[in-house]
Amino acid sequence: MIQLGPIDYAVISQALIASAREMGVKLIRSAYSTILREARDGSAGLMDRFGNTVAQAELIPMQLGPIGETLRACLRRHPVETLEEGDFLINNDPFEGGQHIPDVFIFTPIFVAGRVVGFGASVAHHLDLGGGAPGLNIHASDVYQEGLRFPPSKYDFQRDWNGGSFERLVTANVRVPDLTIGDFNAQFAANAIGVMRVKQLCERYGTDKVEAAMKDMQDYSERRVRAAIALAPKGTFYGEDAVDDDGLTDEPLVVKAKVTISEDSVEIDFEGTCAQVKRNLNCPYSSTLSAALSCVKSVLTSPDIPYNEGMARPITIKVPYGSLLNPRPPAPVRARMIPAYRVFNAVMKALAQALPDKVIATGFDCTTAFCLSHLGEKGYSVYLEIFGGGYGASRGTDGCDAVDSPLSNCSNAPVESLDIDYDFFRIVGYELAPDSFGLGARRGGAGFTRHCEILRDDVQLAIYSDRFRLAPQGLLGGEPGQRGYCRVHRANGTVEELRSKAAIDLAKGDIVEMFVGGGAGFGRVEERPDAMIDRDLADGLLTRDPRAARKLAAE
Repeated sequence: MIQLGPIDYAVISQALIASAREMGVKLIRSAYSTILREARDGSAGLMDRFGNTVAQAELIPMQLGPIGETLRACLRRHPVETLEEGDFLINNDPFEGGQHIPDVFIFTPIFVAGRVVGFGASVAHHLDLGGGAPGLNIHASDVYQEGLRFPPSKYDFQRDWNGGSFERLVTANVRVPDLTIGDFNAQFAANAIGVMRVKQLCERYGTDKVEAAMKDMQDYSERRVRAAIALAPKGTFYGEDAVDDDGLTDEPLVVKAKVTISEDSVEIDFEGTCAQVKRNLNCPYSSTLSAALSCVKSVLTSPDIPYNEGMARPITIKVPYGSLLNPRPPAPVRARMIPAYRVFNAVMKALAQALPDKVIATGFDCTTAFCLSHLGEKGYSVYLEIFGGGYGASRGTDGCDAVDSPLSNCSNAPVESLDIDYDFFRIVGYELAPDSFGLGARRGGAGFTRHCEILRDDVQLAIYSDRFRLAPQGLLGGEPGQRGYCRVHRANGTVEELRSKAAIDLAKGDIVEMFVGGGAGFGRVEERPDAMIDRDLADGLLTRDPRAARKLAAE
């Protein structure tokens, strides 16, 4: 392969990154469902011909971290030399490189002069892919009940999708076909942008230079990551966190991480993590990889290091087979983000022992999937949204208020958009929650409360969440964040407290109150500057002055 000069490398590499970002914009702007169009629960990127990530849009870290594993599972069955113009690859199989059923990965080969030089890649969280319940099935006891599973497969776009048999198969097995097929088409549109931009680069600079740039980008990230690891304290460090429960018992699901920092590499071993469970809290191997890599990237390295395949080369991850973090099929995996966050938390706590100035305290760190559905005369209407909470605080900064958690990065769906798209519920309350964070020298981010009024009978609610029982823990004397809850205020005046994993029927006049908690604090509250306390009191985020207790103690 040719050697690139610094100018060619700079121009081509930045063009590839810009192309991936453009793909992400195309994906979101072409989408039909609120979960993709408004919440932005999807990602896009460019891959080389070997299945390695080259560049990605800044959307969902969790989805694109292990995307090379997802594509390589396809290439093992359909080698790159066998692909033809018009083909696309698809995969959402949690046990063959995928993550969970709703996240469907599509890869479009980029042909230049009859040879594949790379792939346009996209993934979207689809609103409904069948299964035992609209949107999500919290009662699933195996993966078959969670929706359509696409093993690593190859199809022809014109023959099989564009009005063809594969598109008809998908349409016949989903509850909201217009939205689902529309979002699939948004993925194809995003991939087409990536294909076009790479072809243009090859025409302008030559295929050899473009492929050389793809390789050099990965090598650059590897060098930068190894150099960053070399500066970190050496040794073995331990971290632990836990999921509240599996939805069947009150037993916590423990995640343990042993992090060993060597000269220029890191090994993470999850030995001691609990066994896989019967409900959908299991985390596929690729999701565990993504969560662990994201934590190491955020703590040990600089944000300007491109997140591509080279970044992962210095990091070895060991996950026991049959555990919560690497389950045997056919385990259900729909709620895999919840244990994935405990992976992030456990690794973060381990790294806190080595690098306390570069970590954050535990945030609410939970994907709360909130789904309302209604079957009317014209078919199903399904609303699904992902709620975040408050970030944990760091040494020098308060945690972010009421945002999605670090691995997900979804936006909230505007209330106005929901009013347009859905007529069986409406949002009647949406606000930051005072006192929801842990105090400290720096406080955690605030959580929020959302109230949904049900406007029709025969509406179904399904949620999975966490942190209802085990609060986010502070660092170096910081206070814990608040735990979450979900309540249903019935039209008859009664109130029902729901578990963090629940599904119930609702009727007209019911109001669902969903509270997601805040992040934990960093450092002792006695060290918090007065100006920061005064600001939070003035904003209404604090209703008690922590200095009052200090004054009483002094007296």
